[in-house]
Amino acid sequence: MGVGLLVVGAALGFGELAAGLFRATSPVVTVGDALVDNSPPFLMELAISIFGTADKAVLITGVVIVLVLAGAVLGVVALRRPLLGYAGLVLFTAAGLAAVALRRADDLGAAAAVVVGAAAGAVALALLLRSVRHTPEPGRGEGAEASADTETGASTQDSAAAVPAPGPDRGPGRRGFMFTAAGVLAASGSAGALGRWLPSLLGGAGSRAELALPAPAVPLPALPSGVDLGVPGVASFTTPSADFYRIDTALTIPRLDSTQWKLRVHGLVDRPFEIDMDELLSRELVEADITLACVSNQVGGDLISNTRWLGFPLADLLNEAGVRSGADQILSTSSDGWTCGTPTEVVMDGRDALLAVGMGGEPLPYVNGYPARMVVPGLYGFVSATKWVTDIKLTRFADEQAYWAQRGWGVRAPIKTMSRVDVPAPLGRVGSGEVVLAGIAWAQHRGIDAVEVRVDDGDWWEAELAAVPGIDTWVQWVTETTVDPGNHSVEVRATDSTGFTQPSERVDPIPDGATGRHRIRFTAT
Repeated sequence: MGVGLLVVGAALGFGELAAGLFRATSPVVTVGDALVDNSPPFLMELAISIFGTADKAVLITGVVIVLVLAGAVLGVVALRRPLLGYAGLVLFTAAGLAAVALRRADDLGAAAAVVVGAAAGAVALALLLRSVRHTPEPGRGEGAEASADTETGASTQDSAAAVPAPGPDRGPGRRGFMFTAAGVLAASGSAGALGRWLPSLLGGAGSRAELALPAPAVPLPALPSGVDLGVPGVASFTTPSADFYRIDTALTIPRLDSTQWKLRVHGLVDRPFEIDMDELLSRELVEADITLACVSNQVGGDLISNTRWLGFPLADLLNEAGVRSGADQILSTSSDGWTCGTPTEVVMDGRDALLAVGMGGEPLPYVNGYPARMVVPGLYGFVSATKWVTDIKLTRFADEQAYWAQRGWGVRAPIKTMSRVDVPAPLGRVGSGEVVLAGIAWAQHRGIDAVEVRVDDGDWWEAELAAVPGIDTWVQWVTETTVDPGNHSVEVRATDSTGFTQPSERVDPIPDGATGRHRIRFTAT
């Protein structure tokens, strides 16, 4: 079993190293991507509902566990039938190459990483089998002190029998096997660690650390005073980049080189073109305060964040290309092949839809789409917020479907009017008497007109709203009430600028966003 585990370790370690050298996807992630891309929608939705943002880690862990178990079996088989061990490696290689072919992204480097990993596994298997064959078995050679003559039944004690016969077949012995195993383990671990670090080590002029963003052509004024009410426990108006929510299908974060990045704009346009980062940054960039939300966000969930973005207006980019009549969908593609369908009329209606290059005053973090992504206020991210974007195609909803539309999700998905209780914390404990109630509400590109609160299913009353810079961000709310000792509940509802009040009926996030009122329970002491 140990032989098989060492072989799998060698394959994974050197596969990781090759992926780092080729700037490609590692074999484990390749298999995981293929599983994600080809799993039935219900299974993906189940994984999201059970594991939430941990679904990627769970999938990767599951792939590794399966490989380890298969490797253990391979090692046992290989000790008895070496050719079957090598045949097992061939099967693993074929499965890895099949996973490359089944992924949504074309990646020759990923195929090369699979082959390199398999070759390393084969070399490790050969070394380990040779070492095992040269290890004396118990009861033979050293330690053998008695021999029996089965024909006569005579037994002799011959000290000479304890001395093994000389010759090359003795090999290095058990100690040699341990040295070989240790060498394979050290080489595999070093290769894997180096492969993981290579992308950051290579860095270069196109890395995030080297990208200098220009100032916006017309900077936005500072945020108005009062956007943060100063209530401990309420989400701050501006989300720190490190805390910005992350939901995507990428099992590993793409680390693109901005000097090599290009965006292709084509399809149903009069003037298709490509633009690189130097040209993009030479244009008049603008700022916008925008809250993004994920369609997977449950009522009261935290898959929502707000920041100030820097980028080039998407409408200007499309006007430059000349959008043809009937092109009702912007089909954008990320560097890993994920696709997103955005209604063309939404981007062209005057809102601050951006091809963004910065957030929070800095270049986009890798996890948030470096070097460029789409940001469209008012739509859930799965139909608007393509990270690591490299391709924009004008097309029709009737002709092409994006990644999630193929799985039965919505295609126009405007963000629902929602609110959340942050204070008191769910199941929290507070002192009786005067109690502060606070949270956030949002209805991007419509804005919030009112937030109402009630305690213990009593009468609704209106909360105080914080200041906001515009209609595309969330807003904090706060109020106070008096409660007696005991268990209590707080419920909140928001009304947007169209007069729509969020309903009480709960609807699941899939296919186009959750609805319902957030309600929490707390204890006053």
